[in-house]
Amino acid sequence: MTSDHDMLWRRCAYLGRVLLPLLDQEPWRQGRRRERLCAWGIDVAVGERLIEVLTSLAAHAVAVDASLSASECEALPLSAVADAATGKQDFELLAGLPDTFADDRDDIAVKVFRLYAYKGDQSSLQLLRLGTEVRHTLAVLAARASVRSLTCRDILREADEAGLPQ
Repeated sequence: MTSDHDMLWRRCAYLGRVLLPLLDQEPWRQGRRRERLCAWGIDVAVGERLIEVLTSLAAHAVAVDASLSASECEALPLSAVADAATGKQDFELLAGLPDTFADDRDDIAVKVFRLYAYKGDQSSLQLLRLGTEVRHTLAVLAARASVRSLTCRDILREADEAGLPQ
């Protein structure tokens, strides 16, 4: 049986995975993001995966701080996730994670994030830049929405409607 804590991570990880495909519905955005990653000296595949995991970590940190269950986390405002992506320290984003991950991709991505966080110097700068990329992505998605205060539930619903894999 899956614990609520594990389910919370899975919902947050799903949010991270669907973020860029939703943004890339405007194809030119992908090209610009990839140009920025290259200009920052970040490998595109690594950078995009770190954007995904950074989004997941930020959503998870906000949900854990608010003591939300997996079912309640979808009510998180995107603005709170964006604030956490740029406002929390790396170690704060890593606090409260599950001990193990059902998805090996999540386990590896979190380990890579840890390496960047603990390495310092250039890696810390890259995480800061990726955090601003997450904030920008969430702001673009929020600006597209017809509702006033976009939540994680709205993004997940949009991903389901777009047929993105879970």
